[in-house]
Amino acid sequence: MAKVHKVYEPEFKEMIVRLVLDEGRTIKSVNKEYNLGEGTVRSWIKRFEEECASNPEKQDQKELYEENRLLRNQLAEAKKENEFLIPQGHLEKATAFFAKDIV
Repeated sequence: MAKVHKVYEPEFKEMIVRLVLDEGRTIKSVNKEYNLGEGTVRSWIKRFEEECASNPEKQDQKELYEENRLLRNQLAEAKKENEFLIPQGHLEKATAFFAKDIV
């Protein structure tokens, strides 16, 4: 029995690459969610990175993906720190305490 070779639209491939490079999704989770083969996403990412080396516009896009991923990670870390520093329910009490001094 011959393997069926699926053909994907370029827009779909770009979306999948963005999910991994920009949003920080794992290749495994994307493969599972979109029912893709093991090496499919890796090959699309590799092809995108090769295009970035020769195309300045694609290089800019890759840099934006990396910056977005970095900023998302920093935001997630800041949220974790805030949750640690301000336990649930204490923020409202602190706000009320300081608000009464203003009025």
